[in-house]
Amino acid sequence: MATFEQIILMSLTETRKIALGFKAPKFSLLDVVRNEQRMLKDLKGERATVFMFICNHCPYVIHVREELVRLANAYRLKGISFIAISSNDVENHPQDGPELMREVAQEFNFPFPYLYDETQEVAKAYQAECTPDFMVFDSELKCVYRGRLDDSTPGNSIPVSGSDLRKVLNDILAGNKLSGEQFPSMGCNIKWKS
Repeated sequence: MATFEQIILMSLTETRKIALGFKAPKFSLLDVVRNEQRMLKDLKGERATVFMFICNHCPYVIHVREELVRLANAYRLKGISFIAISSNDVENHPQDGPELMREVAQEFNFPFPYLYDETQEVAKAYQAECTPDFMVFDSELKCVYRGRLDDSTPGNSIPVSGSDLRKVLNDILAGNKLSGEQFPSMGCNIKWKS
């Protein structure tokens, strides 16, 4: 039987660098808590919008989930919105289905919408590759950051701080020029449909 560390390494995927500056593709997805369709134009932040491709079962997401809630609570009143999207194939991974997504969102009191990307078209449009995968878009919905939350991963004993994402958001709020540096996020690969 595989150990926890072996299981994590089996599905480990890193984001690849992509050219920044691309415009956030429009979407309409099911908000599993409200049970209604939500559109990007209604969810975007005044100063910035953080996209988080996550899911329920990934150990990398579970490792950072509480920090995601802290981050959103810290920045949402400053004009930065957070959007969580789950794009996994729920036929083969039923633990990531809408009902269980709703339970997780309510259990952790998500201060952001948790959207279900049933067709996986949104994940493909955003070039998401793993969970968690983070992207930050400016007030004009142009991508200014794609990368990791911080350097903590399950098992490396580094505390979760959100330091990389916090730096980007603080620079946006301060009007500082962003470096454009991308540290790859890593986690479980998105479970694509066959």
